[in-house]
Amino acid sequence: MRLTVATLIIALAGVIASAQTPTLRIVPDGPNLPADLYYGNIKVKPLRLRPGTNTVVTINDADFFVSQQYFDFLSRVPDASGQTFWTNEITGCGANAACVELKRISVSGAFFLSIEFKETGYLVYRFHKAAFGDQFGDATGAKVPIRRENFIPDSRSISSGVIVGQTGWEGVLETNKQAFALAFVQRPEFQAAFPANMSAAAFVDQLDTNAGFVLSSSDKATLVGVLGATPSDPAKRASVVRSIAENANLQQNEFNKAFVLMQYFGYLKRNPNDAPDTNFAGYNFWLAKLNQFGGNFINAEMVKAFIASTEYNQRF
Repeated sequence: MRLTVATLIIALAGVIASAQTPTLRIVPDGPNLPADLYYGNIKVKPLRLRPGTNTVVTINDADFFVSQQYFDFLSRVPDASGQTFWTNEITGCGANAACVELKRISVSGAFFLSIEFKETGYLVYRFHKAAFGDQFGDATGAKVPIRRENFIPDSRSISSGVIVGQTGWEGVLETNKQAFALAFVQRPEFQAAFPANMSAAAFVDQLDTNAGFVLSSSDKATLVGVLGATPSDPAKRASVVRSIAENANLQQNEFNKAFVLMQYFGYLKRNPNDAPDTNFAGYNFWLAKLNQFGGNFINAEMVKAFIASTEYNQRF
């Protein structure tokens, strides 16, 4: 979908408190992704017009809404077939407002549930969970293993060039995974947590503890065998960490927690305790509600609440 940015609307009344004139700043969100424009500290919202018309495009328009899901959850420009498919899911409702609302919710939720996100963004989440456990949170309840500032570059590293459904995507993804895992275990923070003198058994035990005890005794024995007599070897360490990150028990155990966290990372582009919040109370509220409904995000009204929120809609 192509849009024409016709003009910029800037509300400045009573904002400039000093004699210094604010400057325009372009804040990119990533390669080939939409950038934000600021005038001083004020976010400038573009007036989006459909090419050749005076028709304003908003987040309520199906095609723009769908494209935003690609940007926010898959960090890429929509492929033509995917854009058309998901847009048609919504526009097929016609003027039925209740149908449109439900389709917007289910379409948006489908991006987290997609193979592409599971094998990229959600895999990054699980790498950090296995390596470091739950590091971030507060006294309000559950903790999470990663913050958005770490998640976004890691997720884009694994997802680079991956478009599920296009010829050769599996090979691109596998290459990305291998490169990511090898680089991950050589990061200073990983090496500090898992020094080179750790035994193979201690290495696997610590990862399993961080992951929430997801390995069977036979799983452990297999991974200890992978490390063998050279447990500090980066390639072997990468293989073991990846095996745990891809463990089915870990995927199941962390699913709801990751789903809620991605609501903040994707829709609101922030951590759960970033302003305007000051703690993890909101995150824990939605996690409890999603758990209450057995992971059914529609019945829990979680996605609905985020895409209807003022904070989300003010982004556009």
